[in-house]
Amino acid sequence: MDDSVAVDAKRILLRYGAPIALLDRIDEKERIELARLVSRTPVPDRGYALQDLLVERGYLDEEEVTAARGKAKGRRKPRKN
Repeated sequence: MDDSVAVDAKRILLRYGAPIALLDRIDEKERIELARLVSRTPVPDRGYALQDLLVERGYLDEEEVTAARGKAKGRRKPRKN
C-alpha cells in the first residue's frame, strides 16, 4: 500500500477516537480497512461505528466502551437506521 494511504487511515482512526496504543497493535492493512469502513458511516456516527468495529474485532472490551459512552456528556446518541 501507498504510505500516504496508511498515514491517512491512521489519522482517520485517531480522529474518531481510536487510542494510539491500540493502533500500534493493528497492522497497516487492517487500519486501512477500518478507516474505509468508518468513512462510509454518517459523520455524527463515526466514533460509535469505530468503537463497535474495534469491539467486534476484539481490540476493545465491550464493557469499557459501554461505560465510556454512559459517561460522555453532551454526545449525541447513535442514529437508528
